[in-house]
Amino acid sequence: MAASFPETAISTERLLLRPLAEDDAPGLAAMMADELVLAWTDHPHPFTEAHALDLARTLAPAHRATGRGIVLAVTEHLTQRLVGLVELRHTDWRLRSTEISFVTAAWARGEGYAPEAVLGVAQWLFEDRDFLRLELRTAAGNTAAQQVAQKIGGISEGVLRSAWIVRGESGESASGTAGYRRGHAPFTGHDPSGHDPSGADRPAPDRPAVGESRSDLILWSLLPEDLETPETAAPAWAGGHRYVLRD
Repeated sequence: MAASFPETAISTERLLLRPLAEDDAPGLAAMMADELVLAWTDHPHPFTEAHALDLARTLAPAHRATGRGIVLAVTEHLTQRLVGLVELRHTDWRLRSTEISFVTAAWARGEGYAPEAVLGVAQWLFEDRDFLRLELRTAAGNTAAQQVAQKIGGISEGVLRSAWIVRGESGESASGTAGYRRGHAPFTGHDPSGHDPSGADRPAPDRPAVGESRSDLILWSLLPEDLETPETAAPAWAGGHRYVLRD
């Protein structure tokens, strides 16, 4: 049987990361309608509640059960409102390595939620699951996503040339988020293996569609030794808080 992540929830100072539920569908569909999510990700557009329900009911559970990764809803402790989405993908169980992607709702940007969520997942991976490497890939024009990588202590390892497609003028000029796979919080995209937890399984065109352009990707890595301890100048939003595991 393939190795896989357990069904779990991760609690940070302000956020709860938990499995997607059907009740998340309206909030998820609204979050994915943002133009920056469209620009920096390859989610289907429009992303409907039907897509969201399929993700919660079928795609996300299969993604976890087959060992590819895990998809978690990010919610506020105080309001239980959906803040974003985090996904682990391209998991290599032999190398104990995986890639993280994330999206943040437009209303929640600028609050430090993206780095808090990503750091909570990193701590869980390294301290509870014995992982040794976490990767992020950010579009070259997505400065907000790059700031998230820097805030969590990520190390830039180089540039993957012409390795991504951005959609529309926003993708070429906007700074802010990067999708359920790339960003200040939107940060995501199509999985080259052919599985797309967003429900956007579709053949790649021979050339970019109208309104699309190619982009370089910056590869970032985070190792266990890169994490700051609570005693070493933790970010103000973190307050030295360590995640709480809720299996």
